[in-house]
Amino acid sequence: MKEKFDRLSAECSKLTTRRYSTSFSLGISFLDKELHDPIYAIYGFVRLADEIVDSFHDYNKRQLLEQFKMDCFEAIDKGISLNPILNAFQETVRKYQIDHQLISQFLRSMEMDLDDQDYDQQKYEEYILGSAEVVGLMCLYVFTGGDKSRYEALRPKAMRLGAAFQKINFLRDIGADYLQLNRTYFPEIDLANFTESDKKRIEEDIEKDFKAALEGIRELPRSSRRGVYLAYQYYRELFEKIQLSRACAVFSKRFRVSNGRKLLLLFDTLLKHKLGWI
Repeated sequence: MKEKFDRLSAECSKLTTRRYSTSFSLGISFLDKELHDPIYAIYGFVRLADEIVDSFHDYNKRQLLEQFKMDCFEAIDKGISLNPILNAFQETVRKYQIDHQLISQFLRSMEMDLDDQDYDQQKYEEYILGSAEVVGLMCLYVFTGGDKSRYEALRPKAMRLGAAFQKINFLRDIGADYLQLNRTYFPEIDLANFTESDKKRIEEDIEKDFKAALEGIRELPRSSRRGVYLAYQYYRELFEKIQLSRACAVFSKRFRVSNGRKLLLLFDTLLKHKLGWI
């Protein structure tokens, strides 16, 4: 029977999430229990693809990513993979009938990272759609549990939340991306002369995404609302730290939220959820 291997696969995805992201791990722990494994599975899949393009510098990244893509869709088609991360992911895709086009769009954005390029507005929007917005939509399939009308109603706001998270990641990592990976995501911005007005323009865009996203979080089912709100709180805190800093500081250091502050955000989320404020 395959149940033992499926359990191992789920545990591998959970371990991957915990090893790479304490913030998302906390957010997932605040979801109702039946949602844990499928969201860990989505994160594990996304993390593995991201590692290929960001970390495996001594290997043929393009070849690895192409093989990963083929293995992914073969796993979904056959209902099994000997790669535990892909095995857990295919189970989630099949159970919640996640649109395969979302997976293709995500992998397309990963392919874009294989080439050094400056992003114009069109490429920027395409990249964010694939790297972040569709990941939010994969999770939304799980959160809405097959309710197509609820999924469609929440779809635009879930995309805005994914976009906000990704843009904050871009802003937090702007120096490392530019200097170490030769990536410039923000269009029409000269990172060799990154100014306060450049930073302000990016922040105003993120604020608009956050506003729309919070409305969507409040409309989520209770089974997922608390966990997604905690992730929102974490990114909001990170964003506010960046807002209070100068452009030169953002370019030269990597901001983070302390463990103590994360604990406070956790209790704040619990209280607001209990009082019905989210």
